Amino acid sequence: MTTPAEFTAALRAREQLLGYWCLLDAPVATERIARLGYDYVALDAQHGLFGYSGMLNNLLAIDSQGSTAVGLVRVEANDPAPIGRALDAGATGVIVPLIDTAAQAAEAVAAVRYPPLGRRSYGPMRSALRIGPDPADAHDATVVLAMIETAEGLADVEAICATPGLDGVYVGPSDLRIALGGASSTDPALADTFEAALGTVREAAAAAEIAAGIHNPDGASAAKRLAEGFTFATVACDLVHLEQTARQHLSAARPSGTSGGAL
Repeated sequence: MTTPAEFTAALRAREQLLGYWCLLDAPVATERIARLGYDYVALDAQHGLFGYSGMLNNLLAIDSQGSTAVGLVRVEANDPAPIGRALDAGATGVIVPLIDTAAQAAEAVAAVRYPPLGRRSYGPMRSALRIGPDPADAHDATVVLAMIETAEGLADVEAICATPGLDGVYVGPSDLRIALGGASSTDPALADTFEAALGTVREAAAAAEIAAGIHNPDGASAAKRLAEGFTFATVACDLVHLEQTARQHLSAARPSGTSGGAL
């Protein structure tokens, strides 16, 4: 099982890492996913379908025997309260949404680090067992990732990446494509503009020697982004993949154009 310190060291060294994204409050399913070989499993507390107890129970599932992954949490906002709760619950790191400026990135870092490096409140309920009770343990084994998903964030990405203490940036492709003028989260008309934006993020992260990650709909897309120079990539997500697999089985079992019978 990968330890938080091992994962953090690998991410900071810009080694290639692969993760999975969970929206559902389904700890048994999350436990199975965490055993598959992913380096991390990210829980979405911004758009996901669970509250604090769900986040805690799914982090416990990720850390169960046989897991290959550590748990990350995409928090609901760049605010010390949800960031602290996720870390106290045992998350190895947080993904902080809607970072527009270097000043906001510095606020996220401060919320993750204890004084004198930051302003995280001390109350490591579960992280004391998972990571360690001392601030130095948390600093060594906890990561903070800033999401680049707005036009403002893209414009300031070099300064964001240079923020002291920031471990990496993470592209939210749906929001970024819309922010750049897309009519939808997958608008093909924005393809060239979007790809250029990804190059800008990758180059800024490489120059600052921090990790660069991106969200992906499937494994093939994740492999493509890693080959392009992103250092970590997430495959998303349990809710969508459940629906896709169920539809595939239905199509295989029932010929096109036929209807189901009454139960």
